[in-house]
Amino acid sequence: MFMLRNVTKYLFGDTSKESIVEIPQGQLYLVRPLSPKGYSELIFKDAAATIRRTGQEYQYQLVVQRAYEEGEEELLAEEDGDDGAAEALSADKDEKTFLLDQGLHFRSEVRDGGEAVFAWRDLSGDPGDLYEFVCDRSVQAPEFGTFEMVAIKCQYERKFRKPQEAATEKELQQFNFTNQTIPSASALSAPTTGAIDHPTRPKAIEESLVKQTQKDLSSRTTKSRSSDKEVTHTTAPPSAMTPKGAEVLAKERAELHLFDFPSGSFMLQDRSVVATVSEVGRWEYWLQITGEEREWLGQPVVADINPVFNFEYLSFIFNHYTEDGSAYSWLLRFADQETEERFQEGLMRALWERLNEIKWTKSTDDERQYVLDAFHDLTMEDAENVANEEADEVEEEVEQDPSDSQQAEEYDSDESADDVITKADDGNTNSQLAVGYKHDRSFVVRGSKIGVFKHTPNNDLEFSTNISKVETPGGKLFSPKKVMLHSEDTDMILQNEANPNALYRMDLEYGRVVDEWKIHDDIPVKTFAPEKKFSQMTGEQTFLGLSHNALYRVDPRLSGNKMVESDLKQYTSKNAFSSAATTEKGYIAVASDKGDIRMFDKLGLRAKSQLPALGDNIIGLDVSADGRWVLATCRTFLLLIDTLQKDGKNEGKLGFEKPFAKDSKPQPKRLTLQPSHVAQFHHETKAALSFTPARFNTGVDDKETSIITATGPFIVTWNMKKVLAGRKDPYTIKRYDQEVKADDFKYGSDRNVIVALPNEVNMVAKQSFKKPTRESIAATPRASGRFGSRLRKSDVVNSPY
Repeated sequence: MFMLRNVTKYLFGDTSKESIVEIPQGQLYLVRPLSPKGYSELIFKDAAATIRRTGQEYQYQLVVQRAYEEGEEELLAEEDGDDGAAEALSADKDEKTFLLDQGLHFRSEVRDGGEAVFAWRDLSGDPGDLYEFVCDRSVQAPEFGTFEMVAIKCQYERKFRKPQEAATEKELQQFNFTNQTIPSASALSAPTTGAIDHPTRPKAIEESLVKQTQKDLSSRTTKSRSSDKEVTHTTAPPSAMTPKGAEVLAKERAELHLFDFPSGSFMLQDRSVVATVSEVGRWEYWLQITGEEREWLGQPVVADINPVFNFEYLSFIFNHYTEDGSAYSWLLRFADQETEERFQEGLMRALWERLNEIKWTKSTDDERQYVLDAFHDLTMEDAENVANEEADEVEEEVEQDPSDSQQAEEYDSDESADDVITKADDGNTNSQLAVGYKHDRSFVVRGSKIGVFKHTPNNDLEFSTNISKVETPGGKLFSPKKVMLHSEDTDMILQNEANPNALYRMDLEYGRVVDEWKIHDDIPVKTFAPEKKFSQMTGEQTFLGLSHNALYRVDPRLSGNKMVESDLKQYTSKNAFSSAATTEKGYIAVASDKGDIRMFDKLGLRAKSQLPALGDNIIGLDVSADGRWVLATCRTFLLLIDTLQKDGKNEGKLGFEKPFAKDSKPQPKRLTLQPSHVAQFHHETKAALSFTPARFNTGVDDKETSIITATGPFIVTWNMKKVLAGRKDPYTIKRYDQEVKADDFKYGSDRNVIVALPNEVNMVAKQSFKKPTRESIAATPRASGRFGSRLRKSDVVNSPY
């Protein structure tokens, strides 16, 4: 078996690819020889097995993914469409992922009939349980042998933490478990001969494996070596000067790795560094990493470091920004979990105190744990349950042809056939987007204008009309700060920043503002939200208003001031309310610039539940229709919170209905981009991460399956199934050549996204989004038009929107 060890280096050498080696076809079984649950279970009838890089040096995954026949996935999706929530929680188990570790006892066997099998222990199952991947007969011996050797070398790298080229044959023998029995996946055909007790591969097959594999890889040798010479790896920048520290919050020893942009992986920089978090001023904190021979880096502890703790890999990943604006992604690997936990508490204390300007020790134990839990890697909470049972939604990634792109078109009847410029010269850009629920319309705010776009049956946008002047009933022009569709999408409520105590109603049929509503003499309107999630589809007239410290109902039918005094909930403290959202039943979630979230079942009463602040101000809020999920947007991350109580006297109740017990606050899922992706985003755009308010897909009879937001020129969408299953790849991206100003799903679907760019409005298919890779992040987007910035009349796109 170890005769193949010299050829696998060419596979490992191509670091540009996530996948190292693959068996394209086979079947996956779970065999339980000693279990009363049944002898064996066919998990995937048709599957592919892959060994992948994880993005962390010396860490690899064995991935077995279900393969669908053409049309099968779509059919299953339609059959399960009515139970999206159950699907999201239980998952379809379309992919199994295993960390390649010596504890798997990974081994192989070629049986008498020529059947090739890989087997490994089910670490979450009963004693003796095995996963078996039975290769298809079409799989050639060289593929089988190469896959096995790569798996062995991956385990070697994980254990010894050095490249596989350094492995000796004696060291590799530690990962040879071929003397362990592999029972047949079928109980009826369980072997009775002694062949399986000593499954050694015939010498003729061994020699065939070597010769064929060397032949297949020989052409790759020269290319690999030459490409290695051309690659310039990312190097660490000089360290900043370390300010004097007053108090040390954490000081731990670790390994230091730096993300390498050309290879797309973390590269070891120093095997032993000291990472120190210290207080250097009033609410100012510093992270310093020092090696025996040099200072590696020093930087302030701020939200932009985007911290991620992963206890499975004993690692802490974060971003580092230099004075010239460059971004780097670093990884610290600790010796054990206790060390990482001590460092985590010190770093999170620094981050929390800086953002809240309150000492960490003044918060309760439960609040501190809530903060620490939020900054765990997403896989942590459910690692034991789903590490080998990950859900996946196979999404095709297609690049649209510009001629087929779904974009809105505007035609000016007074325009000649000559070329026109798509970018308007009015000095304004698109700023807001409102998607209709009742009628297939989208509205885009551009300065004091509003563009109206029709959704066509084939999921395109078609320019409908332009409301050219947004002005008060007194004729004063203004640019709406916020808009909301109202009263069956026939009205639009607008906010004028110059008049904070009033709102305006625009009649969309006539395209003009017809009413000015004075809300209150002393209480301003900071933001507003519908009475219920789908109120805009009904004739409901009332809606919710917020000031910095008050929550109230607005009823336009009242004479005089429109605030309903009996439904006013006002606080004496400055709560800095920032956003609100409602459920289908009218439950209310309110967030603040401080970062806390309140949940109400009724207006005018005390909040049923209050979730602590993580420190970052919340700029956007959404709630699932049933109230199960709350989605909060901060500048550099999102928070997904499950409000369903799992135990205690309020088990089965939502946080809107009954308060959480003090010791059982929900663990928030912090949705963030991988630090390496953040560094690549910054490398491409030279702009810091800044999310637009995130939203669920929505529809009266639809379950929330996706989340959408944007930062800079990138739209990001999270798959709820993958998030809840703890997948490491829960989001996909789409890049534009301009900043995304606003985005939302088309009503009643998660497959189409409406996007407002500074001078364009598009509807794009979600299947055109791609997994974030170096290629998809760095890809230069195609221009919207086919002829650059000047287009013919037949090609005018979105002018001036």
